[in-house]
Amino acid sequence: MSLTTTQRSKVLTLGVIAAAFAGNAAAHHSFAMYDVQKTYVMTGVVTRVDPNPNHLQIFFAPLNEARDQVLKDDNGEPIVWAVEMDGAASAAREGISVNGFPRGTIMSIGLHPLRNGFPGGGRGKSGLYKCPADTPPAPGKHCDSVPGSTSHGEGELPQPTGEPPARPAKR
Repeated sequence: MSLTTTQRSKVLTLGVIAAAFAGNAAAHHSFAMYDVQKTYVMTGVVTRVDPNPNHLQIFFAPLNEARDQVLKDDNGEPIVWAVEMDGAASAAREGISVNGFPRGTIMSIGLHPLRNGFPGGGRGKSGLYKCPADTPPAPGKHCDSVPGSTSHGEGELPQPTGEPPARPAKR
């Protein structure tokens, strides 16, 4: 079966359009900004949740190793990290929402840090644990070790490959 010039032109045009959309989809879901060779496991206090339809973000202030105060910058202000995950609808199916993680919630999560050194990262396949209200984990531990903690999504907290910087780059 041979195609006419008009048919070949239509097939070529459709192929170019499909390739353009496929490239945009791949670029949108690229993890290139994250250093997937590094994994941090962090416990902190939620400062806010951004329920973006494309990528929900939880902003949190990491707790110190003693788990009795948040880390602060040189000006005495809390250092705030952002962790990006699936869109709000997908996250809600895992019990992750603005109402489910209100300000002040203590949580633990694994993340792949941003390559640029800013305080943020992508969740990837990491577990997310929420401590019971006003119950931080023991020094050096995470919410998965606290009786009554809840797991959100699939997966456990990953094995960390390093520690997050005490003073990440400023945004």
